[in-house]
Amino acid sequence: MSSDDEDYLYDDDSDDSGNESTVNQDEDDDNDDFGMDIGLGEEASGSGGGGGGGLMMMVSGADKKGSDHAHPYEVLSTEQIVEHMVDCIKEVNSVIQIPTTTVRILLNHFKWDKEKLMERYFSDSQEQMFAEAKVVPPYKLGAKAMVAPDLGGRGVSLSAKSTLECEICYLTLPKSLTTALECGHPYCNSCWTEYITSKIMNEGASQSIECPGNCDILVDDVTVMKLVKDSKVKLKYQHLITNSFVDCNRLMRWCPAPDCPNAVKVQFVESRPVKCRCSHLFCFACSENWHDPVRCVLIKRWIKKCDDDSETSNWISANTKECPKCKATIEKDGGCNHMICRNQSCRADFCWVCLGPWEPHGSSWYNCNRYDEDEAKNARDSQEKSRAALQRYLFYCNRYMNHLQSLKFENNLYSMVKDKMDEMQQHNMSWIEVQFLKKAVDILCECRRTLMYTYVFAYYLKRNNQSELFEANQKDLENSTEHLSEYLERDISAENLVDIKQKVQDKFRYCDSRRRVLLDHVHEGYDRDWWVYTSDDITS
Repeated sequence: MSSDDEDYLYDDDSDDSGNESTVNQDEDDDNDDFGMDIGLGEEASGSGGGGGGGLMMMVSGADKKGSDHAHPYEVLSTEQIVEHMVDCIKEVNSVIQIPTTTVRILLNHFKWDKEKLMERYFSDSQEQMFAEAKVVPPYKLGAKAMVAPDLGGRGVSLSAKSTLECEICYLTLPKSLTTALECGHPYCNSCWTEYITSKIMNEGASQSIECPGNCDILVDDVTVMKLVKDSKVKLKYQHLITNSFVDCNRLMRWCPAPDCPNAVKVQFVESRPVKCRCSHLFCFACSENWHDPVRCVLIKRWIKKCDDDSETSNWISANTKECPKCKATIEKDGGCNHMICRNQSCRADFCWVCLGPWEPHGSSWYNCNRYDEDEAKNARDSQEKSRAALQRYLFYCNRYMNHLQSLKFENNLYSMVKDKMDEMQQHNMSWIEVQFLKKAVDILCECRRTLMYTYVFAYYLKRNNQSELFEANQKDLENSTEHLSEYLERDISAENLVDIKQKVQDKFRYCDSRRRVLLDHVHEGYDRDWWVYTSDDITS
């Protein structure tokens, strides 16, 4: 394998000038461009693409258990992802000194955990490691490359033959037109090219292209790039390698914002917020929008619950009944309690109230109005539980959706406030004096986002003394947030700016402090196991 081959595969065409990292803070900088920043991008799966230079971010840990320590992370463009992948390969290769493409396959097998790879490499189970990674050990490459099996089970020297028979099309061709992997199975280059192209373009395979023969040895990168001639296939293969590098690397995540080509790299995996260069704020651990104070396991449950038909089933159970004869689901659409099943094969007459036959309802001895605890207990319990579950879900869901909708509307405030700031600067006010308006909108959006997820947290929470304190903090934050929103939407004008400025500043500072008090209380509850959940399989 030549170094040119390796450089060709891993060439990122990146400009040296685009590799510089800059430092930023999650706290708003007065020099930042004015714009929306609420972290509510639509959810989409990440995919690789072109991008710009890297950005080193520092996000404040104030929302994480009240810590003031910074958590560094990097936002990488596609070019820098490739560069980082090459650096990882070279770092390992400088220690274990085996072919570069073999190192990449091994790193991918260990999910790009360099320490774990080198630990296994220098252990007693080295040969087992190569077998699990589906590569031939480098110290066996010479013998394997020179010998291929024949029909009689005897080794046949490949170097001693001028022609070879392709084991796919069975054509006998000059050895220069055939290729064999370390396993020794020779195939003509035409069959190889068609096979690899199909794997890449039709199956999206890059890490799992195995020898077509009766073995599982993986095709290395150099072989792929030599055999494939179509530039589109080569480009897709390189993109698949890059995507796999991020997908398999536990310290990296694609930004989930639509059409964003960037990835985020951290120093250790933790449920904490990271902000991409596109301004999308998301949780590194689960890739959902940042959802403090809710933990990842709960937010995933909530999203699934909102997406599936579980609440439709609850509504049907709470608002319909089954025909006592054919069990068809029936919804009452009139005042009369005399029901006739519309199922042509049934046509049962029954009472909607008691589900008994309708015929005896006119008799003096029949007591439909008398409640029979023994007969109705099961039906009552089932229906009441479904109705109560539906009402509880709708209570929290409505409030969650209300804050979500309000958060989207608050973005209109950015453009409105910007106009007011420009107008005020024309009335002899400095740029610094009007920045409190942008700060107020930023904090308002943060409070809306936090309140939105507090209702998800409360939905799964069982009541106890700590949950009542949580609800008190939630109520206080909600009231102050509404007051701040009202100030910003209705009360500010150029005429009353001087009078209302202090009121707005006091209110957004109070909102921010109450938000932190609420989050600190929830995180303290996590640490001290205060929270009890409605489902036993939810871990805190």
